Amino acid sequence: MKRVVLMVSLSLFPRLLVAQELDVASLAGDNWYGAYLNGQKVGYALNSLTIGSDGAVSLVEDARFRMTMSGVEQEMNVYVKRTYAKSGNLLRIEQKVDDAGGEKTFNATVLDDKMEVVTKIGDTPNTRTFPKPKESLKDALKQADLIKEGAKIGDELTFSIFEPMYERETAGLSRIEGIEEQILDGVPTKVFKVHSIMKDLGLDSIAYVTQDGKTLQDQIGNIITMRLEPKEMAQDVTYRNDVIISNAAPVNQSISDPRTRSSLHLRVYGPLAAEKLFNDERQKMTQEEGYIDFVGTLCDLKGFQAAKLPVTEPSVQEWLKATTFVQSNDPRLAAKAKEIVGDEKDTFSASTKLCEWVYANVRTTYSARLSNALEVLDHPEGDCTEHGILFVGLARAAGLPAREVAGLIYVSDGKPAFYFHQWAKVWIGKWVDVDPTFNQPLADATHIKLAEGDLFEQARIIPTIGQIRVEVAEGAEGETK
Repeated sequence: MKRVVLMVSLSLFPRLLVAQELDVASLAGDNWYGAYLNGQKVGYALNSLTIGSDGAVSLVEDARFRMTMSGVEQEMNVYVKRTYAKSGNLLRIEQKVDDAGGEKTFNATVLDDKMEVVTKIGDTPNTRTFPKPKESLKDALKQADLIKEGAKIGDELTFSIFEPMYERETAGLSRIEGIEEQILDGVPTKVFKVHSIMKDLGLDSIAYVTQDGKTLQDQIGNIITMRLEPKEMAQDVTYRNDVIISNAAPVNQSISDPRTRSSLHLRVYGPLAAEKLFNDERQKMTQEEGYIDFVGTLCDLKGFQAAKLPVTEPSVQEWLKATTFVQSNDPRLAAKAKEIVGDEKDTFSASTKLCEWVYANVRTTYSARLSNALEVLDHPEGDCTEHGILFVGLARAAGLPAREVAGLIYVSDGKPAFYFHQWAKVWIGKWVDVDPTFNQPLADATHIKLAEGDLFEQARIIPTIGQIRVEVAEGAEGETK
């Protein structure tokens, strides 16, 4: 759930300012916003624009989050600064996440026809090169071409934004969907309703913007709201919402034997797009009228012959590669994987050893941080996020293709519900789900997969946070018919 919370915070950036006819100078200064998750305050952000003596324009978003996760108070700071030349060309992006695990930086610099991204997680910086992004100041001030004299409902434009943490550029579209007059500070003011869509991320937002360029409110995915407030009000986060508990998916009845049952039949209600449903050997999801029909199954490997190490199947080689957050080529991860797996050649047996080791050696704690495999190896503690990403890192280091998975899992402790959760998939001749948090070499039937892959792919969960409810389709106590 912690990485989901971080993705929520990242989805706030950059908060895009607007101005009639790109009068950038009129936008210089600070604006404060309160941050709300499903109506509960979780932090605040300072939005500022400055113009340097050379004409360079800098947009800064400095957000601080204060919340509770399973009863543990958390704090996180996410900082983004985007700088553009006087001509409007993108010069650099500075991104920083400061959390319980320390500071992580993601700095991107445009160099001629390319962009160099330097990531520093822990003590070792990592440099990668990408094609020069399309993003310019006009993209950051994307609504300027919409909100101008004569603007009308239906006007639209496209934009591009590069995210150093995601290591990719995403495209979007903004459209005016409404124009109304409001009384602000006693003055009649024209306010535009602007709908922006980032299809790659599966995110959309509704912003209410005045003619002179002030964003009054921006609602992202119908769950995250940034609201313009006086500084003192914005910074008031004296109450802390437990984001894990309050955003869990309620279920209409308890489910018996959740970890060992052979199957589970559910109706899942919420914003789940039919084209984004996951269907595989372990789960089947079918779009019905008003809900998703879900059938989860505890996989049985009886009669299945697992592949042998090393894995040479061409189609899964991508999931052996090291990444920014899964540093499987690091000698420490490789040595630990070798220590755990030994001379085992059976891929399922090797995966099981890794699952059991992570379960036994990662101490369960809760802290809001941007996790990565090497950090968890050095400091073996955390919740499902840390268990999952360490397993993926060790699996790849051992030669097992693996990737992260995110979704929901049934938990009966306290108030029974489906909670946001992370686990993993590993290729053993076919893909199987593994949950090292619960020491499950084969994930149980209550896992509802909503996303799989890296941080960018997991961002697709954001529109579902706090928006899902579940009904058991079987009889009393969730027994299978």
